[in-house]
Amino acid sequence: MPQASSLASLPSLVSFFTETHTEKRRQGVSFSRREFWCVQLKRANSPPQPRSRGAVAPSREHRSPPKKRLWKEGEFPGVSETSLSRPRKSPIKNIKKKIDDRNAAKAWVPTVTETLTDKIEKKQWEVALEVFEMLKEQSFYHPKEGTYMKLLVLLGRSGQPHRAQQLFNTMVEEELDPTLELYTALLGAYCRNNLLDDAFSILNQMKTLPQCQPDVQTYSILIKACVDSTQFDLVETLYQEMSERLITPNTVTQNIVLSGYGKAGKFDQMEKVLSGMLDSDTCKPDVWTMNTILSLFGNKGQLEMMEKWYEKFRSIGIEPETRTFNILIGAYGKRKLYDKMTAVLEYMRKLQYPWTTSTYNNVIESFADAGDAKHMEYAFEQMRAEGMKADTKTFCCLINGYSNAKLFHKVVSTVQMAEKFEIPANTAFYNAVLSACANAEDLMEMERVFKRMKDKHIIPNSDTFSIMIEAYSKEGMSDKIYDLEQERENMVFPGLVGV
Repeated sequence: MPQASSLASLPSLVSFFTETHTEKRRQGVSFSRREFWCVQLKRANSPPQPRSRGAVAPSREHRSPPKKRLWKEGEFPGVSETSLSRPRKSPIKNIKKKIDDRNAAKAWVPTVTETLTDKIEKKQWEVALEVFEMLKEQSFYHPKEGTYMKLLVLLGRSGQPHRAQQLFNTMVEEELDPTLELYTALLGAYCRNNLLDDAFSILNQMKTLPQCQPDVQTYSILIKACVDSTQFDLVETLYQEMSERLITPNTVTQNIVLSGYGKAGKFDQMEKVLSGMLDSDTCKPDVWTMNTILSLFGNKGQLEMMEKWYEKFRSIGIEPETRTFNILIGAYGKRKLYDKMTAVLEYMRKLQYPWTTSTYNNVIESFADAGDAKHMEYAFEQMRAEGMKADTKTFCCLINGYSNAKLFHKVVSTVQMAEKFEIPANTAFYNAVLSACANAEDLMEMERVFKRMKDKHIIPNSDTFSIMIEAYSKEGMSDKIYDLEQERENMVFPGLVGV
């Protein structure tokens, strides 16, 4: 990341757009061509090779003759004159030692602790709990706060708050004293799954424990849950409670509320919060504030407001980060403004901001939404060529793109690739597959995917049911629609809650 001093001397993003357009017009290149960004991407990833001073291209007479083809096309090039003329390698020393080392490496088995860490990182909560039970049976086992913390966070993010509660109870039974951080992690598990009554119950329990009094992070997590459920009256109650307990909201807290008001369309309240941040000495706007505002206007398609606020935040000294540019790329891509999307990509290269997985995801998504499988695949190949790791969203975009392009056989291969790469399959992933099945009018496969989704304890959301109900409606399957509506009302599936 460049230093702030060097950033200040560079042109703003809007002026860079203007300069880029002017330069391309001078070269006679139209920015309206969708393929242009691909050319820029290839050029950015293929820097010119330096040429030594005084080097002269070989003349036609001195150029090396073309190599003879010694095998037919498709055959393996086994033995050729060139290979026979090469000198034999000297014998390897200490061959026995190398073989023994190799066999020892093959015999290495990860420990239980290492396996647990691996499963947590891969977000495989079921296997992680099984490995944790194995760990507890080991003679060296001793309960640690860090291990419980990681598991509580994992279960909360995996939609398993009740299992998180069971794990917390087990921790107490092992006589490991709960801490403020552990209680906050448990509260966060309920908040992530919109179980506000349980979350407030945890908050009240924390208030009774002198060593576990809630802090600004605890309240911020709870405020976010209230904001996400648009219960802004509870937000005001929590603000009042924080004031009574002499807990000052920080920039993170204000950014959460700012985002909530914006998503709910309460722009007057959003502006009030933002004005308070600008006048405050304790919670000034930061780059996260900037990203929140840009994301709100970008998602609503109000690109002029997005650009205006970008310049305004820059004017008060807030420097953009990679996520800022990713937001701009995503916004321009959704509106098919490939010229501006390309300009931001070039701007990132110029300022030496790295292209991340999210950068590529936004580019891939823009082509996926348009059903442009060719350029979507090209972006994915470039992503892998740069050693960038694909994530769940990457594969969701690929599946949607192939579905929009009516290339359903590639949907199957993409799902298989995701399994090969051990990509975590969440609700959004299954929704993408269900949508592809519905688009292909393969309702039997759609039902099998839905059953597998529930067997894997992936909780469906409103989009899941909407996709399936719309597919059944096209075929006039009223009985299937009725069953789905009944299942949606209950929203409790075997093995998901309280097991």
